[in-house]
Amino acid sequence: MNSEIQTFIFFSELLGRTVPDESGRSLGRLVDVAVVLDEFFPNVERVVLKSRWKKGYWELDWKHILHLDGHTLVAKPEAAQQLRPLSANPAQVLLHDEVLDKQVVDTFGSKIERANDLHFLINKGELRLVHVDVGFRGILRRLGWTKIADGVTQWLFSYLLPDRMVSWKYIQPLASDPEKKRLKLNVAARGLKDLNPADLADIIEELDRKKREHVFHTLDVEIQADTMEELKPEFQKYIIETLSGEQASDVIEKMEPDEATDLLQDLPKETRKEIIEKVEPETRQELKELLTFKEGTAGSLMTSRYLSIGLEATVQAAMENFRAHHKGVASNYYTYVVDAEEKLLGVFSLRDLLIHPPEARIADVMNKHPKKVKLKDSSKKVGQLFIKYNFLAVPVVDKKNILSGIVTLKDALEAVLPEVAKQ
Repeated sequence: MNSEIQTFIFFSELLGRTVPDESGRSLGRLVDVAVVLDEFFPNVERVVLKSRWKKGYWELDWKHILHLDGHTLVAKPEAAQQLRPLSANPAQVLLHDEVLDKQVVDTFGSKIERANDLHFLINKGELRLVHVDVGFRGILRRLGWTKIADGVTQWLFSYLLPDRMVSWKYIQPLASDPEKKRLKLNVAARGLKDLNPADLADIIEELDRKKREHVFHTLDVEIQADTMEELKPEFQKYIIETLSGEQASDVIEKMEPDEATDLLQDLPKETRKEIIEKVEPETRQELKELLTFKEGTAGSLMTSRYLSIGLEATVQAAMENFRAHHKGVASNYYTYVVDAEEKLLGVFSLRDLLIHPPEARIADVMNKHPKKVKLKDSSKKVGQLFIKYNFLAVPVVDKKNILSGIVTLKDALEAVLPEVAKQ
């Protein structure tokens, strides 16, 4: 190949092309290429051919390729004698079989995409994989409809569908099945921190056990905690048991108390005790209290992280309280008004703060008769309250009307509403 020329080509432009030798004799049609994933932009190491004259698939090392003529690879004169039956090579990945049309997790869009085409750089006699095309244009290109689509969109809208590329250097294989029929791709672990925890949880749940553990361990503890809350219980239990006591306690401490309590209840008694004893004293006491509530009650569903303020405060003071503490609570739309003994006196919403002047007294703004549930009330009753009033959170009080926590809409959807729906 001309060592001075640098150009790009799509995989779809190579697939199905006849590969002749220098004399023009056909060696077969190109159906796949193999790379070794040891570089940011891996080289093609061999090509896979389907011959009209020979049964099965045949492979040819890249060193026997002479040059690329347009969209056709041309082999060296001795290439026909170097063809051999396709064999498995664990160190290499077949791009058509294991990557094309498989899923790619695009952290920049925080969603799962599909590898619709692959993009290569032709440089100094090498063919290097540089991008994955995850856009609709990649599908059109493979169908041979690019020119038609471009003509239509240009004529109707003066617009061309853009290519959507993800650089291969951001991508690494995360899971493949034993037969290597499916390869899961993901933006490299250094980019995982940018994913929404719910999306990250979906990814982790799809990985095999080893890679699931590895990916989770690469995350910061705050992201681990947020992701743990989104995992299904069986995955939570598995991952927490792969952590040391210190690591597990750090994750538990960063989780919402109600979510942490649900997880702890699923663990063996000794494991639960070890973790609880390693968390900070304040959190430890909070978790121990929550663990005393019977499953299926408001107490077992609640979190003790909420916004509260005294009766004598003004709207301005409430706004300052919101700015200072809204990130550390489970639901920041409501602020609960309590007295010196933490008895529930009222509630107001963020909307209430926005529509009243700063000097207004909270006592005049709040709802003086908030709907509430008691610690031992059933989850059915909690669910009915959400359904009837469309609340985002419901306060939970004890027998003396002392505010103990809140049940959020998220927890209601996960644990309460399915039960109510069966009634």
